[in-house]
Amino acid sequence: MGLVVQKYGGSSVADAEGIKRVAKRIVEAKKNGHQVVVVVSAMGDTTDELIDLAEQVSPMPAGREFDMLLTAGERISMALLAMAIKNLGHEAQSFTGSQAGVITDSVHNKARIIDVTPGRIRESIDQGNIAIVAGFQGVSQDKKDITTLGRGGSDTTAVALAAALDAEVCEIYTDVDGVFTADPRVVKKAKKIDWISFEDMLELAASGSKVLLHRCVEYARRYNIPIHVRSSFSGLQGTWVSSQPIQRGDKKVEQAIISGVAHDTSEAKVTVVGVPDKPGEAAAIFRTISDAEINIDMIVQNVSAASTGLTDISFTLPKAEGRKAIDALEKNKAGIGFDSLRYDDQIGKISLVGAGMKTNPGVTADFFTALSDAGVNIELISTSEIRISVVTRADDVQEAVRAVHTAFGLDSDSDEAVVYGGTGR
Repeated sequence: MGLVVQKYGGSSVADAEGIKRVAKRIVEAKKNGHQVVVVVSAMGDTTDELIDLAEQVSPMPAGREFDMLLTAGERISMALLAMAIKNLGHEAQSFTGSQAGVITDSVHNKARIIDVTPGRIRESIDQGNIAIVAGFQGVSQDKKDITTLGRGGSDTTAVALAAALDAEVCEIYTDVDGVFTADPRVVKKAKKIDWISFEDMLELAASGSKVLLHRCVEYARRYNIPIHVRSSFSGLQGTWVSSQPIQRGDKKVEQAIISGVAHDTSEAKVTVVGVPDKPGEAAAIFRTISDAEINIDMIVQNVSAASTGLTDISFTLPKAEGRKAIDALEKNKAGIGFDSLRYDDQIGKISLVGAGMKTNPGVTADFFTALSDAGVNIELISTSEIRISVVTRADDVQEAVRAVHTAFGLDSDSDEAVVYGGTGR
């Protein structure tokens, strides 16, 4: 048996009973002959509670100290889980991200992994231990400061360790039984997907599916690490995310034309009004946004008015970055030459994802017809070869998701999807 990396989310280790349940599952994998490395998130809502506490103390906490605070949650989880495993008669050692060799850049609160040097982890498991690693954190390459990888970063920690240790599989344990055709909290008849390609999973994750973090899937695809998404609350097979279809008996599980419907209500829309329609203006706008280290999603430019020679450019970005984007653009208003800015954080994005879309005519028409029949107005549209995304009012998102899901025959005829926890991670 080879090496397995398992990651457990906050809902799986939300309390003492959850930690003991997870410990039993880990020990079972060890008894089956695997070397086991475990990545663990903070317990339940610990990270949110630490963020609230920090904001009560300081409205704008320093990035370095904020990271130092937030990493405490995972350190608590890893130590308690190691204790629980030892009570079951097996040796376990816990490691912080820096001790595990997770090397990052110096961007606090959303650092990116540069390298993983898991010498201490390899030594520990070669000695017969189960290694427990605190997810979501690392150490900067230059200053040796503690850093965090951003929300959901434990997924990325797990896949990065799996790649560095040449693991057979990275198992991501959450509070649902796998990846579904839609969020089962919104669409009760969502179907579990047995296998999905890295490409389709990347699109779903980037479009708002909360089961896997986009960076985690990106890392897995780069190093060809199969991911098995499953629930820590049941023994059911989950969803395999890999480059090639999985084998079930004598048959390969083929990819569906439509993989699923994702939604996201965490974005806002910025419209730059009255931009001179000439070369270099869009570049100036997005260079300003880039210099502020803000990631943007969808972009739409209107046709310029013949009488004025001015146009409007709209783009979407995370709500958390909205104030920073507005401030950066206002600061550079004279250089860009626009008239005004509009900000709207009451929007939502709905995305239809599927590799078969490009070879099946009528998908786009059916998508827009479903939204029209549901009375949903579209504000922005963005497409790729395997995705169609639209922006609507936030209040319309759930109804839109259900309408599209039904229109494409994705509703399950069997029991409703089970959500064991409540946070989706």
